[in-house]
This record gives sequence, C-alpha cells and structure tokens, in this order.
Amino acid sequence: MEPLGDGDPRWIGAYRLLGRLGAGGMGRVYLARSERGRTVAVKVVQEELARQPSFRERFAKEVNAARRVGGQWTAPVLDADTDAAIPWVATGYIAGPSLQAVVDEDYGPLPEHSVYALAAGLIEALRAIHGAGLVHRDLKPSNVLVTIDGPKVIDFGIARALDSVTGSGLTQTGAVIGSPGFMSPEQVRGERVTPAGDVFCLGAVLAYAATGRMPFGTADSGFHALLFRIAEEEPDLTGLSGPLRELVADCLVKDPAGRPALDGLAARVAAHTPSGGTWLPGEVLAQLGRHAVRLLDSEDPDAAASALVPPAATARPAPAVPPAAPGTAPAPHPGAVPGAAQGYTAPVPPTVPPQPAYRSGPAGTPYAPQASQPWHSTPPPPVTAPYPASGGAGRPGTARSARTLSLALSAGLSALLLCTLVQLVLDFRVYEELDGLHEGASLAYAAVDHDSLRNTTEVMAALSALFQLPVIVLWLVWFWRVRVNAEVFAPGQIRYHQGWAIGSWLVPVVWFFMPKQIINDICDHSDPTSTRTTWYGPRRSSNRGLLNGWWTMWLAGMVAGLLNYEPWYEAETVGQAQGDAALAVVTDFLTLPSAVLAILVVLRLTALQDDRIKAGR
Repeated sequence: MEPLGDGDPRWIGAYRLLGRLGAGGMGRVYLARSERGRTVAVKVVQEELARQPSFRERFAKEVNAARRVGGQWTAPVLDADTDAAIPWVATGYIAGPSLQAVVDEDYGPLPEHSVYALAAGLIEALRAIHGAGLVHRDLKPSNVLVTIDGPKVIDFGIARALDSVTGSGLTQTGAVIGSPGFMSPEQVRGERVTPAGDVFCLGAVLAYAATGRMPFGTADSGFHALLFRIAEEEPDLTGLSGPLRELVADCLVKDPAGRPALDGLAARVAAHTPSGGTWLPGEVLAQLGRHAVRLLDSEDPDAAASALVPPAATARPAPAVPPAAPGTAPAPHPGAVPGAAQGYTAPVPPTVPPQPAYRSGPAGTPYAPQASQPWHSTPPPPVTAPYPASGGAGRPGTARSARTLSLALSAGLSALLLCTLVQLVLDFRVYEELDGLHEGASLAYAAVDHDSLRNTTEVMAALSALFQLPVIVLWLVWFWRVRVNAEVFAPGQIRYHQGWAIGSWLVPVVWFFMPKQIINDICDHSDPTSTRTTWYGPRRSSNRGLLNGWWTMWLAGMVAGLLNYEPWYEAETVGQAQGDAALAVVTDFLTLPSAVLAILVVLRLTALQDDRIKAGR
C-alpha cells in the first residue's frame, strides 16, 4: 500500500482514506475505514470514464447486480455512489495477498491439494457471480486474494462497464477487455462472453497456480502472438498430471460449448479436496501473518491524517473560515464539534491544498470533478441500512428486530405448555382409571366416571386448540421475519425462496425436512461467531445442538400426534380406550420438552439477530 498523495482525496463518501492500494484501467483503489470502523476497499473510476454517459449507465447496472452476490467467496459490495461527480464503489477489504503475489513472489507453485482447494473456492465464487446474472470476464491471479479461510474473488462484473466505452477514445477500436494470458478465445475474437468464458479463465488460473506459468505463455514474444496462441494453439500443461491435468484441460477447451459446467466441476473437485486442516502450505500461512501485521501498521494514520475532518454531507461548499486576527486563537471549522472523540476538530493547516471530495452534485447539475470543494466539513449522517437488500437490485435493505414477535410467541408457547401439563395429568388419570378393568368390556358400561372424564378432556382439548391457533400464526410470522433478516445478513445464501419460510410448515411431507434446513441456514448466518467461512464451507453455529434437540422432539411429537388421532372416549372397549390414553400420555411427554426447546430457540435466534443488527456487521 502506498501513502496518499497530494492529488488523492482524504474522504470518499463516508469513508476516510488510509492509503492507495493500486490503480488499473478503470481507476484507483484505496484502503479506507468506515464510520463504524470497518476496513473497506474503495474503487474510484477515472475522470475520463466518468464523463461518458454510456459508461455511467453500465457501471450503475453492474454495481446493482454485484450487490446481489453473496460474500462467502467474494468481496461483498457494501456501498456505492454511481451518481457522484466521480462514481465510486466500496467493497469489503480482504486482508490477504493476491494469488499472483503468492506464486510469483512469496512461495511459488502451490501443491496439488492446495490447487484443488483453490478450485473449490473459485467454483463457488463463480456460482455466486453467475447466479446474480454476472460474468466476471477478468478472472486472473491478481483478482484472486488468498486468505486462511480460502480464496476470495474481487472485481467481479464491474469490468463489463468498460464495454460501453470501447472505441470511444479511451480504448482503441477493436480492443479487447481482459488480461493477456487469462482471456478466453471468445474474448480474443471479440465475441459475446458467456459464463463458459469464466470456466476457461478458471482453467488458466489453476494451471498457473500449479505450475507457476501461464498456460499460453507471456506477451514477451508480442501481444498479438499471445492472443493467437490463446485462440488457436493448445495450452502448455507441463507439470500437471492425473485428474488435475484432465480437469484443467477440459476447462481450456476452445469451444465454449465443450467446456464443463460449474456443477460438474464442483463434483470432480470435491473428490480430491481435503476434508480438514489448512489448505495452504506453512510458508504461505506465515506470509499471511506478516501481511496482517503490515496491514495493522499501515492502518495507523499519521498526525496529518488524524487532523482531517470528514467531507460535507452535501456538495455545496462549506462557508469559508475567516483568518484569525493576530494574537487570537483560530476560529473552529464549520460543523466541528468541540471535544469530539474522533479528534476531527483541529484547525486546517494553511499549507494543505483543498482536496476533491467525490460526492453527488445537486440535482440537475452536470457531472464534473469538484476540485475546489473543501474537505473539512462535517460528516454525513450515519447510514441507517448497513445491509444490502435481499431482493431488489441495489435497493438498501434493513434487518428488523423480531423481539416483539418472539416475546408474544414465547408467551403463547408458555400457555400451551401449561395446557399440555394439565392434559398430561388428565390423560394419566384416565389411563389409571381404566387399568385393571377387563380389556374386552364395553367402555360405555365400564366402572369409571366416564362422563366427568370425557367432559374434562373435551374442555382441555378446546382450551389447547384456543392457544394453538395464535401460536401457529405467531410462529409463521416470526419464522418469516428471521428468514428475511438472515437474507439481509447473507444475501443469496439461505436455501429456498422466502415464501417457503411459511409454506414449508403447511405442505404435508415437506414439513418433515425443509423447515429444519431453513432454520439451520438462519442460525448459521445470524450467529456473529459463525459467519466466518472456511475453504470447505461455512462454519456451523454453536447453537446447532439446541436446534437439533428441538427438531428431534418436534418430529417425535408430530408423529405421535398423527398416530393419536382418536380420543379415548370414542373407543368401544376398555382396552382400546386404555391404548388411546397411553398414546396421549406419550404425546404429552414429547410435547412438553418440545415446547420448552421451542421457546429457547425463539429467544436465542432473536437475540443473535439483535446482536448482529446492533453491531451493524
């Protein structure tokens, strides 16, 4: 990371810049920190591109689509302003070196088990990207970041916006969008690129990771010679053998229709992916540790940076600060709060030139860099919706607490629990009254207080039904609410459509398996301690044991309830009535712990989501 220069802004939107991470064909990338303390990467497009209406339109569409990509194997899009004078997009910062740095500088070619783990992560990343309607088009080692938990893909889909300005003077007529050595033949020929193009790039990246060489060579012999080899010649797979060589060769087939689909690749890779342990060699893990230490050092802004004040919440210039009279203290900055904990109240040194602030201009004004805009105004208001929407393209979404629903549902379950306890005592008494009587005798003439027991049983059944109806309604609404929240926390990572949060409980047979799968996902992605993923999949929540216990008791009670379809007083003989009473006792015994565990599940999941909402993670 390089320090900020005189021409770099100090704030972009609500993000304070810490340094420059790099620059590319689209613009510059900065390391920044949000008001909540999260480290992010902010990409700012070139001013030449910002002046192209076709680019701005395409860029906005691609950012909206990229918001829908889940963050398990990719860097999630957190914020963007595509209408600003200089458009920008903020993504989650991944603290790890690129695959190119690992292979070229830090370690060399990766061992086979690491390459398979790399393939598994990249396949899942491409699945998420393609599932959002995007094609990466520029999958290369520098766009793959290496972390302890697995590879992460960056810059997905955004590069497509450059297509709208090809031949406009920013790129030469007939130019191709992509990176030499890692483009697909259809990219070289200027044809339409489909998800199969990403599969070709995947094969090139895997070959590079396993051998340290690009499968079609470098551009040392000429750029056009390299493109010809990609389009017409076979790849150099020297150093690869066995199933890994076959997998890479299949990905590098020239015809897009002949390349395998991601689902088939995932199945082939899974057979060779290790089931435990770390996916990286020890030397690379040590390098990751050194990288993290350097990141911590670089994130400490110097004294000048700590004196900066956030940009204005609007694009209007802040009032000028009149110079202080000789011998008097300088006047405070407009909007500065004396004694603020952030320390943004220091006066601006007169030698610091004004910096551009990349904010949206007033409605109706043309797009133009606002180089004269002061950078020492008050910060924008806090963001009220820290999570992306779970449905619409780019619309902000908010996770809402389900605490009120959970308390009402817990009260209803407690009332139902009390009714069940009374019903258990009553059913046990019926069983004892019938015990010892002749089993073949008619129940109508048995020596028991038949009418009194029957009336009491019917009253308790009606009372239980009275409580069951609101409990069922509250349960469905609560379950739907926490499902929506989980989708906000982890877009696209919750199984089944949101409508199944209610429908799965109402469809026969489906209710025996689908609700548990949905609530597993809700729990895993609502638990702040389990949101970190590993190379072999998402880490499970420590609350899975509570869910499993509740689900086991619920299923057992459901099955017993289906068998106990006839009340004891409708039996013809004493033996049949006693059997029905015994089954009712068993059902009550199963319902009691099921209701208790249900209350614990409701309160626990609600508390986990409340913690995530408060933390804003």
